[in-house]
Amino acid sequence: MFPPTFPGFGRMVGLRPVSIGDGECTVEVTVLQSHLNAGSVAHGGLHATLLDTALGGALLSLVAPKEWCATAEIVVSYIRPSKEGTTLTANGRVVKRGKNIAHMEGEITDSNGLLIATAKGTWAIWKVD
Repeated sequence: MFPPTFPGFGRMVGLRPVSIGDGECTVEVTVLQSHLNAGSVAHGGLHATLLDTALGGALLSLVAPKEWCATAEIVVSYIRPSKEGTTLTANGRVVKRGKNIAHMEGEITDSNGLLIATAKGTWAIWKVD
């Protein structure tokens, strides 16, 4: 079951879960004044956090109960800025899942469907007791 809200850091940033399942995950956030950088646009860390959460969530939808995962590498390409009040939606998906690593990709769009940022990444997977 997808949580109605995120704990800790995700909640502090204002991330909202939308959907998760079958190797895909969607997360959104509305750009707040507290998210802005000195140029009055959303800080790149907000985009990176949103993408990391969506890509990681996509993989979490596929891991077994006795497995866990974490970001090993993520590369974010910033396409265009986003301004205060804009709702950003990140879609993440599993490209290929192996025994110990998974390849992920995703993108952020705004409420007008404009591409804001893209990401590709590698996640480590391991067994837990």
